[in-house]
Amino acid sequence: MRNESRLAAGVLAGVLWISGASGALAAQADGGSAQALGAAPCQETLAQLYRRVSPSVVLINASSINPYDIDHRIQRVSGSGVIFDKSGLIVTNSHVVFGRQIITVALDNGAFLTAQLVGADPVFDIAVIRIQAPASGDLPVARFGDSDRLDVGHEVYAIGNPLGLNQTLTRGIVSAVNRMLPGPSFSLTEPLIQTDAAINPGNSGGPLVDRCGDVAGITTAVVPDAQNIGFAVPVNLVKGILPALMRDGRVIRSWVGVQGQFVVPALKELLRIPLADGFLVEAVEPGSPAEKADIQDGEFELTIGGQPILLGGDIITELNGSSVDGPGKLESALKSVKIGDTLRMAVFRDSKTLRIDVVVTERPILPSDLPGRRVGNPLGAVPLTGGPIAARKAVIRF
Repeated sequence: MRNESRLAAGVLAGVLWISGASGALAAQADGGSAQALGAAPCQETLAQLYRRVSPSVVLINASSINPYDIDHRIQRVSGSGVIFDKSGLIVTNSHVVFGRQIITVALDNGAFLTAQLVGADPVFDIAVIRIQAPASGDLPVARFGDSDRLDVGHEVYAIGNPLGLNQTLTRGIVSAVNRMLPGPSFSLTEPLIQTDAAINPGNSGGPLVDRCGDVAGITTAVVPDAQNIGFAVPVNLVKGILPALMRDGRVIRSWVGVQGQFVVPALKELLRIPLADGFLVEAVEPGSPAEKADIQDGEFELTIGGQPILLGGDIITELNGSSVDGPGKLESALKSVKIGDTLRMAVFRDSKTLRIDVVVTERPILPSDLPGRRVGNPLGAVPLTGGPIAARKAVIRF
């Protein structure tokens, strides 16, 4: 952003801080590429790697006060974070710090500092907090790597504070890439890294590092009924949203307010009722643009092959003249949509095609964004229960 656009000294100071952090991110990206190509750190022993990287990993304690819960008025959570800029910027999970009134950070050297929330994105479960940089000396900083270079079988290491056990290192491999957790997803491109490195409550927000000691992801979720199945947000995704978190305090997204899934040929053949190809609306968010435009949601539930589906709602077949009969086409149609735009929809309802205009707004904070309410079980949230993860329904929301 150009200096001539700064209108006040306070704004200028804030932007200079953001610009410095952004420059550090760019420098990290360059350095990460050098390491990935075989620089000296990749030849370290695991003990040497731990001694180099672990000082940048911090323990985060956060508290929130609920005046309406007399028996449990104060909620306390613990997690991890990793320092990525010498000015005192730390990346962690949103569910660790979002909505908390008190945030403290314990450094590797034993110092305890208060922290302020800079920005949080509950959708990707990433947040940035800031501590005061020391008057003398530099904070230890981790280096961001390139998660696109990860492949199944690569060694990775989780460093964090599981169950209050400070500075713990666990070792594993990348079990899968581009993994999507079941449950409502606000993004069509939210791929996670799956690993068998042991991840427990308290690891939340800590780094998953590669063999060079570069941060490859931020640990975020586990499947408690399984053994050694954990997930991390890829660091390339994290790098992509950090500028928005530092500039705006949030990631600004357009919002229609529908949830559902795509109509597949097998469903049409099975039900033998008039269904168009497109996005089946199963639920409409209260107060959303879709509700104001009278988009109809589902009325009755069927379970097919163990998967529930709500039928009777509108089927969105076109957005701004483009067909949306699959995730790729939906993502392409939504990519250029901005807040305030009018989205022209073609919907299939009662065997007829209707034309409906929806004015897109900014996505607000939803109840499912609050700590402990997010589907997908970030560490410290309500655990997933019941059957295997593969049997759980994946829902798209936009």
